[in-house]
Order: sequence, then C-alpha cells, then structure tokens
Amino acid sequence: MTLSFLRVEGLAKQYVDTNGKPGPIVFDDVYFTMARGEFVAIIGHSGCGKTTILNVLAGLEQASGGAVFMDGRELSGPSLDRGVVFQSHALMPWRTVLGNVTLAVASRWPQWSREQVREHSLKFLDMVGLAAAAEKKPHQLSGGMKQRVGIARAFAIRPKMLLLDEPFGALDALTRGTIQDELLAIVRATQQTVFMITHDVDEAILLADRILLMSNGPHAKIAEMVAITMPRRRSRETLHHDPQYYRIRNHLVDFLMHRAKTPPQSLPGYGPRQVPLLSPGMDEAMSAATAAAVQDADHPLHGHPTSGQAASGMPMAALHLVPAAAHQARVA
Repeated sequence: MTLSFLRVEGLAKQYVDTNGKPGPIVFDDVYFTMARGEFVAIIGHSGCGKTTILNVLAGLEQASGGAVFMDGRELSGPSLDRGVVFQSHALMPWRTVLGNVTLAVASRWPQWSREQVREHSLKFLDMVGLAAAAEKKPHQLSGGMKQRVGIARAFAIRPKMLLLDEPFGALDALTRGTIQDELLAIVRATQQTVFMITHDVDEAILLADRILLMSNGPHAKIAEMVAITMPRRRSRETLHHDPQYYRIRNHLVDFLMHRAKTPPQSLPGYGPRQVPLLSPGMDEAMSAATAAAVQDADHPLHGHPTSGQAASGMPMAALHLVPAAAHQARVA
C-alpha cells in the first residue's frame, strides 16, 4: 500500500487565556491524509480551527497534540518546502513585484546566479499575467494583482505543498474568478499539492479533488470527506451544466446549515480515524456499484465505512466510497 504524501494524526489545539489557564479545545482528533498532487479544500464555520490547522501545516503554529508528517518526515517549524498564500498579499512595499518574487527564489536556491533567479521569477510572474508589471511597486497594483504576486511567489519556490488561506476572499467576483482560472492552470501545469481554506462552496467544487467538512467547535472534528467526482478539467463556465454539481453543492450546503452542528462522535459508526468518504455527485445506481466494489479485500479502500455502515443523519443515497484514483490522484 502506497504511503500518503501528507499524514495528519490526532491533531488538537487548545489555547490558554491571559491568566495561563486552559481554554476550550478548539479541535481534537483530527486525522486526514493527502496524496502527492492532490488538491484538498477544507470548509467549516468560523471558529472550528481551519486556519489553525493550516498554520500548523505551515509550521507557523504549534499544535497542542498530534503530529504532521510530510514525505515521511515529521514537520517542525516553517520551511521553504511549504509555500503559503495568506488572505492578505503580505508583500514587501519597498520592493518591486519582481523583487518580492526574487527574494523568495534566491532564498530557496542561494547558489543560483542573479540572472537565473530573475529568469525563474519572471517565468512565474508571466504565468499569472504580471510580467509587464515586474518593475512596479505594490502600491501601484490593484488588490487582485497583489494576490497574483503572492501566488507567483509561492509557486516560484516550487514547494512540496502549497497552503492557501482564503486567498481570494477579499476580491470582487470577477477578479476572483479570473485568478481561480489562473490557479487551476498553474496547478495542472506543475501538479502541485494544495491545501486550501475556503468559505465558498462553489470555489471548493471548482478547484478541489476532495473537500474536508469540519463540525462546529469547540472539539471540532473532520466530520465528512467529499470526493469531487466531476471531470478534473472543469471550468467556471461549464461547472453548472454538470448535474453532479448541484448534488455536490446541495450536500455541502446542507452540511453547513444542519449537520455541522451535530458532534460527529455522537453518530453511530463514526470514528475520527475512519471519516466517511462520500461522493454525492454520483447517482444511486453508480453509488451501489462502487460501494459493492470496495467490499473486495484487494480494493484500495477496503475497510473504510461504506453506505451501509454510514453514520445516521447523512443522506444514504450520497454515501459510498469512490475508487482511490478519484481522490488520490488528479483526474485527467
């Protein structure tokens, strides 16, 4: 069995108050894995700990319990192996667009010549349509252009994993859509592994291979995983023409409106190490066939909860496991 590229085991976070007394446990018993080249989005209500999980993955915050392993090594502290794009652009205002990218690239490859660093940086600025703005300062850019610089900088260091903390949340709808398309194109070209926080269910369906759904805090957990079974080469223009889109979207919205309030550990059959993997986009006939297939002991997902074993309170027609390729590799 192939080892996961990223493995999160028993992650927990509890803050202390100003008097040093332990506060509520934000989340605990968080387990999930990611395959190399997979795009995973995480959705949940404010306060469930999404950003804290991302910060732990980035090495910017320490968990109260559990561990994170990437490429077979336990993560400890920040590293250029992980690129981060924050909600704000986080650019250095005194440096040019190109200077912001070259600083990161030169840190990643200190042995490179100045011309190598410049050429490599311009390549990624060109990918986000900003090669012509290379000599501008951040104050001369629009909000969308600043975020493009942040994305180019993150991709330019060729991290093993890219972490996105609602990078498009502050942008208008048209700009957000354009940058989403650019991000998809770069991810396809680089086969980058991506972990993204979003509150936008449509954005998650468009970009992700798999979506993690978190229950409300305190003691938040990953309650469900949703496989996006639509063809990987999808676009904003065609997304709503696929009948799977509405089934997936309705499932996500229903979770956020209703099921997120229920502690998953109170549901029969739930276990934090065996979170149900659902594919609501597939119809019932396809669901039954796929669920039957995973009963084979040789199937990669044998042993995971199937529709017949699912926790109560979840739509039974939507519950089944999908082949490993649907969530462990990018679909061509």
